[in-house]
Amino acid sequence: MEKIWLKSYPDGVPAEIDIDHIPSLVTLFEQACQTYGEKVAYISMGKEITYRHLDDDSKAFAGWLQSRGCEKGDRVALMMPNLLQYPVALFGTLRAGCVVVNCNPLYTPRELEYQLKDSGAKAIVIVENFAHKLEQIIANTSVKDVIVTPMGEMLGLKGLLVNLLVRHVKKLVPAWKLPGSLNFTSALNSGRSHGATPVALAQDDIAFLQYTGGTTGISKGAMLTHGNIGSNVMQAYSWIKPAVREGQELILTALPLYHIFALTANCLTFLMIGARNLLIANPRDIRGLIKEWSKHPITVVTGVNTLFNALLNHSNFAKLDFSTMNITLGGGMAVQAVVAERWFKVTGNPLLQAYGLTETSPAATMNPLNLKVFNGSVGLPISSTDIVIRDDHGKNVSQGQIGEICIRGPQVMVGYWQNQEETDHVMFPDGFMHSGDLGYIDKNGYVFLVDRKKDTILVSGFNVYPNEVEDAIAMHEGVAEVAAIGVADEHSGEAVKIFVVRKNQHVTGQMLIDHCRTLLTGYKIPRYVEFRDVLPRSNVGKILRRALKEGA
Repeated sequence: MEKIWLKSYPDGVPAEIDIDHIPSLVTLFEQACQTYGEKVAYISMGKEITYRHLDDDSKAFAGWLQSRGCEKGDRVALMMPNLLQYPVALFGTLRAGCVVVNCNPLYTPRELEYQLKDSGAKAIVIVENFAHKLEQIIANTSVKDVIVTPMGEMLGLKGLLVNLLVRHVKKLVPAWKLPGSLNFTSALNSGRSHGATPVALAQDDIAFLQYTGGTTGISKGAMLTHGNIGSNVMQAYSWIKPAVREGQELILTALPLYHIFALTANCLTFLMIGARNLLIANPRDIRGLIKEWSKHPITVVTGVNTLFNALLNHSNFAKLDFSTMNITLGGGMAVQAVVAERWFKVTGNPLLQAYGLTETSPAATMNPLNLKVFNGSVGLPISSTDIVIRDDHGKNVSQGQIGEICIRGPQVMVGYWQNQEETDHVMFPDGFMHSGDLGYIDKNGYVFLVDRKKDTILVSGFNVYPNEVEDAIAMHEGVAEVAAIGVADEHSGEAVKIFVVRKNQHVTGQMLIDHCRTLLTGYKIPRYVEFRDVLPRSNVGKILRRALKEGA
C-alpha cells in the first residue's frame, strides 16, 4: 500500500520505529530513572518526588507484591485518581512481572466486581474514598491482598491536613471495613525489608489489561503487551522528540493516569525525556485546577475537548501565564473547531489533535507539532502504522471517501482477554483492526474523523454525523456544551435531538434551531432541543451520547 502520509511527516520523524532494544517497559523505566535520577518526576499538591525516589519506592512495592506470593503474569488492580501512589504502584507492579488492571474510581460496586472477577486480580491498591465499594464485593472475587491508601499518604505533613479535610470536612470517605488491609506506607516498608527480585520480561508478555469504557456493551479487557505499549511509546517519542527539551518539560496531567491516553502519553512517553508530571487529582474542580496551574510554568497540556472548553469558560483561565507553553494535544474525542479557535486566541498555543483507541495503546495518528493552526484533522498515521478506510464489506474505499478507519501496527492489541469472539469481530485477517470510527484520508495523508459509526443518525436515508451538528451548535455564544443523538421519528425514521447546557437562560430551542439554518442543510437541523444542567460524562470527561440515548 502507498503510504501517502510520509510526504507530510515533519523533519526528523522516521517512517518506521525499532524497539528490538526494548524488551519491556521496565527497561524504559529503569533507564529513565538512571538518566534523570535527581530530577523531579511527579508533583502532587505541592509535594515533589524525584526519579530516584520513584525508582526506590516502586522497587519496594514490587518487593511487597512478591512477598505476598504474586508471580509473573498475576493481575494487580489499581483504583485511584492522580496521586503519587499511582506511578509508584504502576511501575512496582510491572517490575514484579505482574499485569496492571486499571480501575476507574467512579465504578459502581457491580462494575468493579465484574472487572476484578474477569481479570482475576489477586491484589488491589485502592484510595480510601472508594474502599466501601470494594468491601461490598470483595468476597466474590479472587482478591487476597488489599492496600487502602488515604489521599494524602505520600504528601508528608501536608498529607495529614489533606486527609483531615477529605475525611472530616468534606466527608468524602464513607465508612469501610476490609480486615487485613494495609496502608501504602506499611506495604512499602514491608517490601523494602523483603527486597525485589528482577523478573525476566519479553515484548509479548502482557503489561496491561486495559478495560474499554463499555460504551458498546460489556466492558472488555484489551490485552496490551510490553511490546504494544513500548512500540506506542517509541512512536510517540519519535514524533515529539524534535519539539521537546529533555529534562525541561512540565506536563499538566489532569486526565486520569488510569486512562490509556494519559497513561501512555503523560506517564510513559514523557518519562523518556525526564519530564515532570503535575498531577491533578480532581480535574472536574476547574477552579482548583487553574489555581494549581498558576503555580507552575506548564509547557505541555494534554486533554479532551470538554476539559479545554471548561477551562476556557472559567473567568480565571485567561489570567494564567501561557508564555512557557509549547504543546497542547487533544485526544479521546473530537476537538471542536470553535474550542480550538478560542484556545489559540486565549493561550497563543495551537490545539493539535491525536487519535487512537484503547486497543491501539492508544495512538494511531498525530498532528505534526510544528503546525501553527488547528487544521481539523486528527493527524497523520504515526511511524510503523498503516491506516486504510474501508466500507461495510471490508473493501478499501478511494482516497477522500468516508468509511471505517482501520488500523494496523505494532501498537495494536493482541486481543480481548478471555473473549475470542469479540477479538475476531474487530480484527481483519490481514492484521487491520476495525476502529468503529468513520473518517477519510485527504491527498496529503491527513486523517479526518467524522464520527463514531454507531452514532451516525439516519434521517430520511441521509447520514447525519453528530459531531457536525455539535460543532454548529457550539458556535452559538449562548451554548456551553452540546450533544446530539438520533431519536425515532415516524416521518424520517430518525431525527436529530440535541441536549444543551446553556451559558444563560435566555437561550431558547428555537434560537438554536434558527442558528443552524445558516450552517446546516435541512435534514441535519435539530428537530428537538432539551436543556440540561449537566451532561453525562465518562471518566475522562467525554460526553456519553449512549446515556442520553437510553434516557431519550
